[in-house]
Amino acid sequence: MVNVLKGVLVECDPAVKQFLLHLDEKCVLGKKFIIQDLDDTHVFILAEVVPLLQDRVGQLMDQNSFPITQK
Repeated sequence: MVNVLKGVLVECDPAVKQFLLHLDEKCVLGKKFIIQDLDDTHVFILAEVVPLLQDRVGQLMDQNSFPITQK
């Protein structure tokens, strides 16, 4: 039996990749979404979760950025 999944190749830095692996391991999106962990900077994921992941990574970046205040 052949299984076909529509996926997207994602290139990211190792820190973001670890975040994606964490989300996949904890099934934060309701299911596992990583099809194949390729190397340090590439991962193959389900195409249907790309918009959700973009939101999650955006939230992470917002939490980790600090506003520059003028003196």
